[in-house]
Amino acid sequence: MAIVQKIDSNATGLRYQEETSIGVANTANDWVPLEPNSYDDFGGEITTVARNPINASRQRQKGVTVDLDASGGFNTDWTQSNLQDILQGFFFADLRPKEEVGGAGEITNVDNTGNDYEAASGLDVFAAGDLVSASGFTNEVNNGVKRVSAAAAASLTVESTGEFASTLVNETPPSAAKLVKVGIQGTAGDIDVDASLTLPALTTTTVNWSTEGLIPGEWIYIGGDTAGTSFTNAANNGFARVYTVAAARLDLDKTASTMVTEASTTETIQVFYGRVLKNESDPTLIIRRTYQLERTLGAPDDASPAQIQAEYLEGAVPNEITFNFSTADKINADLSFVALDRTTIDGPTALKAGARPALVSEDAYNTSNDFSRLELAILDRTAGSNADALFAFLQEFTLTINNNVSPNKAISRLGAFEVTAGQFNVEGTATAYFSTVDAVAAVRNNSDVTLDFALVKNNAGIVVDVPLIALGNGLLDVAQDEPITLPLDTPAAADREFDHTLLMTFFDYLPDAADT
Repeated sequence: MAIVQKIDSNATGLRYQEETSIGVANTANDWVPLEPNSYDDFGGEITTVARNPINASRQRQKGVTVDLDASGGFNTDWTQSNLQDILQGFFFADLRPKEEVGGAGEITNVDNTGNDYEAASGLDVFAAGDLVSASGFTNEVNNGVKRVSAAAAASLTVESTGEFASTLVNETPPSAAKLVKVGIQGTAGDIDVDASLTLPALTTTTVNWSTEGLIPGEWIYIGGDTAGTSFTNAANNGFARVYTVAAARLDLDKTASTMVTEASTTETIQVFYGRVLKNESDPTLIIRRTYQLERTLGAPDDASPAQIQAEYLEGAVPNEITFNFSTADKINADLSFVALDRTTIDGPTALKAGARPALVSEDAYNTSNDFSRLELAILDRTAGSNADALFAFLQEFTLTINNNVSPNKAISRLGAFEVTAGQFNVEGTATAYFSTVDAVAAVRNNSDVTLDFALVKNNAGIVVDVPLIALGNGLLDVAQDEPITLPLDTPAAADREFDHTLLMTFFDYLPDAADT
C-alpha cells in the first residue's frame, strides 16, 4: 500500500443526483457532472458544547456533539445546458417543453428509404411544418434541424429539399437519440402581422397557436435565415414576448422593434420556440426537488487509483442562485443548497450507485459577445410593445433567486430531519451608465419596470425575463474623471398579468439572425 501524503484539488469532481424523496437516493437517476470554479462552505459544520462544571481545578471537560449544519455551494460558468436541469430545483417547477420524443430508447430506427425516423408510437405529436431538432444519433447527418413533411404514430418524415433538407442514413440509434420541436414554418402567405391595435400580433388561418404549447409570458423568435422565411419588414422579425394566445392570433407585448402591419404573400415565415421554466403560481405545479451532491476527493492509495473517496450532501434542497454579469467576463453563477446530512466514504467503499455520464463540454456565455438583447424599461402596454430603454448600457448586474430555505431540527436527530422553503424571491443589483433623469424619476415614481435579456451562441440561446420590478436606490455616483453611473436595486414581484416573477426560455435552435 502506498498512502498518498496529499491530494490536489484537480483530482476532485462534482456531480448531483435527483432523489426519490428527501434524503433518499434514486439509483435509477444519473449522477450529472458539474464544472465548479470554486466551492463555498461545502460539507457539514459540527457544533459541540463543552461541559463547564464549577470545580476547584477550573478546567472545562470534553464537549459533546450537538448539531450538524449540512450545506454546500459552488460557482460555475453558465453554458447553454449545464444549469438547465438543476434550475428546475431552484424554481420549484418543471420545465415546460414543446413536443419531445426520445432520450430513453424510444426512437428505434432511421430509414433512408422513407427519409424518416421511426418509433413504436408517439411521433404523431409532431405535424407537417414543424421544425424539429434531432440529436444523439450516431450518423451526424441524422442530427440537426429538420422540417417535417408528414407525421404518423410510428414514423416522422422529413424534407429532402429546402433550407433544412436532409437525406437520412440508415441506423439503429443509441438510446439517447431524441427529437425536439423547436418551431414551425408556415405555409406560403399564411402568417401575417397585424399592428392595427396597441399591441401587435401574429395572425394565421392555418396554424392553431392555441395547440402549439405556447403560454403567456414566454418568448419566441420570429424569422429565419433564408429568403422568404422572415418578414420583408425587418421590424417584424426578432425576439418577442407572448402576451395572449388564441387559435388564430398571437398577441405580443415586448418586441425587438415597433412592428408594422404586413401581409405575407409567398413567404413561409419561421417562428422558433423554446422550453419554458418559470416559478408557478398554481400550487399543483409547484414541485420541490431534492438532490444528493457528490464531491469526489481522489484516491488515498496510489496503488489503487480507482478507489475514490467522496463526500455527499444528502437531502440537499436548492436555496439560492445568483447570476453574475460583469464587463468583459464570463457569465457565472453561485449556487447554494441546504441539506439534511453530510456523509463520507473511503476509497475501498464504492461510490453510490447510479450511472455517471461523461461531461459534455460547451462554451460559456460571456458579457462581451453573447448578448443579443438587454433591456431595462418602463412597463406600459398602453404605449405599445417596444418601450424605450431606461439606459443604453449597463456596467454590471446580478440576478438572484432565493428560496429562503431553512433546516428543521428536532430532539433525537443530529442535523435536520426536513427543511422549510420560504418566499420565492427574485432580486438583483445593477450599475448603469447615466444618460437621462428618466431612470431617477422611475425610482421616485415607483414605476413598473421590466428587465429582459437574450443570450445567443452557436445557434442556441436563452431568454431571461423579469416582468415586474420596482427600482430602488438610484443615488447618482459622480466621481472626478469618471462617467456618471447609477446604482440600482432591482427587487422583482409577481407580474399582474402573468402571475410569475421570473421566466426563462431555453432555445435548442435559433437562426443566425438571432445572434446580433
